Amino acid sequence: MELPSALYLPTAEGFTATALTIGPWDPGLQHAGPPAALLAREVERASGIPGGQTVRLNFDILGPVPVGPVRISTTVVRPGRRVELVEAVLDAGDGRPLMRLSAWRMRTRTEGLPSAVEGSTSATPHPAPADVHGSTPGEAAFFSSEVAYHKALQWRFASGSFNSPGPAAAWTRPECTLVEGEPMTPLQHLLVMTDAASGISAVLDWTTATFANVDLSVALHRPPRGEWLGMDAATVLGDSGAAQCSAVLFDTEGAIGRSTQSLFVEPR
Repeated sequence: MELPSALYLPTAEGFTATALTIGPWDPGLQHAGPPAALLAREVERASGIPGGQTVRLNFDILGPVPVGPVRISTTVVRPGRRVELVEAVLDAGDGRPLMRLSAWRMRTRTEGLPSAVEGSTSATPHPAPADVHGSTPGEAAFFSSEVAYHKALQWRFASGSFNSPGPAAAWTRPECTLVEGEPMTPLQHLLVMTDAASGISAVLDWTTATFANVDLSVALHRPPRGEWLGMDAATVLGDSGAAQCSAVLFDTEGAIGRSTQSLFVEPR
């Protein structure tokens, strides 16, 4: 089976999503991970801080994103040489916003930084119970399309799995690019992956309930590095139709940040 080489194909007006963006709920709708990464790509392209790092990304999912043409507009909300706030909005060509990203970016430096206070933690090892090579390959059984989001990344589980309920820790590596003709950056890879935190740590049966997230928030204390990235995720189900997923994000060098998602839960 030959997979598309990218999640998106560039067009004159924006991008066209390939089958690798298909989500688990409807074959005509995208998983939120790929458009989240596409929004982050556009934020960095609009940035006025060359070589800066994106430290916080807040995504609002305003509506389902169809598998097809999309376009993105960007605005520098708060310009600055050291710190800036950039917003990006995605629509399907009709002007109706479907996803929105608000991202803080900061200037980077490698010299003259203060040292951490003695006894504090300035760097932590990755929290996965097993490294990449000691983890188990896994594949989601609940996608209705053979070629879909779950094929965009290679998955290795250090604990848990796609197909069993409860917390899980997984490593991933890209099997495609984000946009055809250019490499996928570690930050783009992280965002393609991280929206699946609530999927790998599901506490409900995919066949009897929906638990789609309405947002995704990612906070990073340093940029991701390397080809393998991971997340250690857990979901807590409330008693009134809501759930919350949180994850520690890491690469092979250690933890890099955290993510949260608010989930709307209802019977299928």
